[in-house]
Amino acid sequence: MWKEFKAFAVKGNMLDLAIGVIIGAAFGKIVSSLVNDIIMPIIGLMLGGIDLTALSIPLGDADLMYGAFLQTLIDFFIIAFSIFLFIKFLNKFKKKEEEKAPEAPTPTKEEILLTEIRDLLKERQ
Repeated sequence: MWKEFKAFAVKGNMLDLAIGVIIGAAFGKIVSSLVNDIIMPIIGLMLGGIDLTALSIPLGDADLMYGAFLQTLIDFFIIAFSIFLFIKFLNKFKKKEEEKAPEAPTPTKEEILLTEIRDLLKERQ
């Protein structure tokens, strides 16, 4: 059972996934910092100095923190857009690599004749 688990855990897809999760978590922290520390203060200034995370509606003894929800929505859209741009960049890079891939050379007249001779010899046998 240990050998099977080891073979499963060391497969390329599993390692790629683990690396993707780690990089994704770090990327999420970077984008959250960008939103919280740079974008949201600018939006707050544009809205007259309002801190969106502090916006709430009192409901009896509780507060409905809709500002924190708006902050999370903005985080999500910025992260989604950033990932979209990154994937678009990677796809463009992959496309260039595919275009550079050498195509099979067209056979010369000699090669065509040799192929025909080979085929005729095979037919005789």
